[in-house]
Amino acid sequence: MFQYQTIPVTPFQQNCSLVWCDETLEAAVIDPGGELQRIRDELKRRGLQLKAIWLTHAHIDHAGGTGQLAREEGLPIIGPHPGDQFWIDGLPQQSAHFGFPPAEPFKPDRWLADGDTVTIGHCTLEVRHCPGHTPGHVVFHSKPGQRCFVGDVLFAGSIGRTDFPGGDYDTLIASITQRLWPMGDNTVFIPGHGPESSFGRERRCNPYVGGT
Repeated sequence: MFQYQTIPVTPFQQNCSLVWCDETLEAAVIDPGGELQRIRDELKRRGLQLKAIWLTHAHIDHAGGTGQLAREEGLPIIGPHPGDQFWIDGLPQQSAHFGFPPAEPFKPDRWLADGDTVTIGHCTLEVRHCPGHTPGHVVFHSKPGQRCFVGDVLFAGSIGRTDFPGGDYDTLIASITQRLWPMGDNTVFIPGHGPESSFGRERRCNPYVGGT
């Protein structure tokens, strides 16, 4: 059975998530942007074995702790889509610009594409490529669990910014309406910042994509 726990990290309160299989207690961490000790403490508290890092995209608040965590724990880095290579290359500049601790460089062990899957223990999540916030942004969807980890594509009552390099408003709206909405109104999403919501609620109430 698929389980998860969200841990807000960094001054940006980015929703890092632990995802695990409750049969094997094997876990992946989605978007370890920083505060790695808090992540380790939660893993220890729950008795989980961390097996992989999954990235939705490579902005500093989502990916800043990735290189260090992968090196110290011997973990594979999975994702995002290759469209975010330039954001990975620019992590040192991002960290300096936003006042984050220096980010260690890294190279993903596996890039992701639309339609791929990722597995932890006995749990498999589907990958959808959802560009617009960044060119290489992906989301992780658990169809049986009716949960989707959407990074900065969609928020409760808002959508991701598109004014960063590589962002595009029309592309983002298409990602939401063509890739996320078909997952179903009852699917709960875990955004990169702020509270959870459902796709159905956002289709009804979100001022940017409501009624789409």
